[in-house]
Amino acid sequence: MKLILRLLLNALAVIILSYVLPGIGVDSMVTAIIVAVVLSLLNFIVKPIIVVLTLPITIVTLGLFLLVINAIIILIAANLIDGFQVTSIWWAIIFSLLLSFLQSILHSILKEDV
Repeated sequence: MKLILRLLLNALAVIILSYVLPGIGVDSMVTAIIVAVVLSLLNFIVKPIIVVLTLPITIVTLGLFLLVINAIIILIAANLIDGFQVTSIWWAIIFSLLLSFLQSILHSILKEDV
């Protein structure tokens, strides 16, 4: 149940950012849910491989290259999903930064008290 709620929150963040950022386009809420699922899978499977392969560049840039890796993951998702458009790598970087910020806000609102 928590996984579905997290995916829906991520989809909501994608929809919100598609309205705010002119370089990002999402056709519908269903597409946003698919984007959330694909981004989760890409972050789980592909991102660790890319991070390991680009470790020397990441070390030299003091971790700033991870922004580029996140943008590449978003561009891969845009190529895989028909209703999701990202116009350039710069919009992908901005989308990546704002998505993580918005996701942290949305997830902290629904965080359970232990």
